[in-house]
Amino acid sequence: MDPVSFLTEPMTFTFMQRGLIASVIVGIVCAVMGTFVVLKGLAFIGDAVSHATFPGLVVAYLLGLPLYVGGAVAAVATALAIGVVSRRARLRFDTSVGVLFAGTFAVGVLLFSTIKNYVADLLGYLLGNVLGIGLGDLVQLAILGIAVLAIVLTIRKELLFATFDPLGAAASGLPVAALEYLLLALLGVTIVVSIQAVGIIMVVAMLVTPSATAQLLVVRFGQMIAIAAVIAAVSAVVGLYLSFYLNLASGASIVLVETLVFLVALLLGPRTGLWSRLSRTAPAG
Repeated sequence: MDPVSFLTEPMTFTFMQRGLIASVIVGIVCAVMGTFVVLKGLAFIGDAVSHATFPGLVVAYLLGLPLYVGGAVAAVATALAIGVVSRRARLRFDTSVGVLFAGTFAVGVLLFSTIKNYVADLLGYLLGNVLGIGLGDLVQLAILGIAVLAIVLTIRKELLFATFDPLGAAASGLPVAALEYLLLALLGVTIVVSIQAVGIIMVVAMLVTPSATAQLLVVRFGQMIAIAAVIAAVSAVVGLYLSFYLNLASGASIVLVETLVFLVALLLGPRTGLWSRLSRTAPAG
């Protein structure tokens, strides 16, 4: 097969066109939010909130509502609850995450066990099925993704200040608590955007891996966001093509490509890898 046919043949199928658009949107949104997650050490909360969407999905299915609505309500509510519990109870952030993570997912499993029939839609959200995205799902995903990016890019300086120097931000008059809750809510929406592409189980990889890879390559926050977005978008395209030609699960393929890029950056990158060691041992001049 010639290179042109290799690239164009998958795009003759509508499901591949929609899957490609959805994967790139999800990758970019996750990369932008993932930069905050990685730098603030919130990877565990991403995993917790993704699992917390499950009871929302089950409730929406039982009530005949759109699954996205149930997942979004559950994700945002859990993310905000984590912030409230950690502040009010004066618990460590990871402790609050662990408590709510276990409780909400247990509720989802309990509700799911009451459904007697095989439910492909709910299982698809668990494991991911980006190639099964319909036009309506794609429109919802695009609207939510664009909304998250618009909010983050509009107030990125305030979010960055409040996230990494809360005392200084409070002294300068910024509403630190409100910005923290907003960041958590945006994280919840991002996870809802992502779960149909890669599933609840692997969504944390979409959040963490591209940004962690970018952190191995650059130091500046703006550069991290840009590089993470490029890595996520390229990995989405490569992973989707691999899933098409090798008949593999699409979400898993995307995540594994991102993981491979991370390992290459770890082994060869300028901060921790071979490039770093060579630059330190190179003769002066």
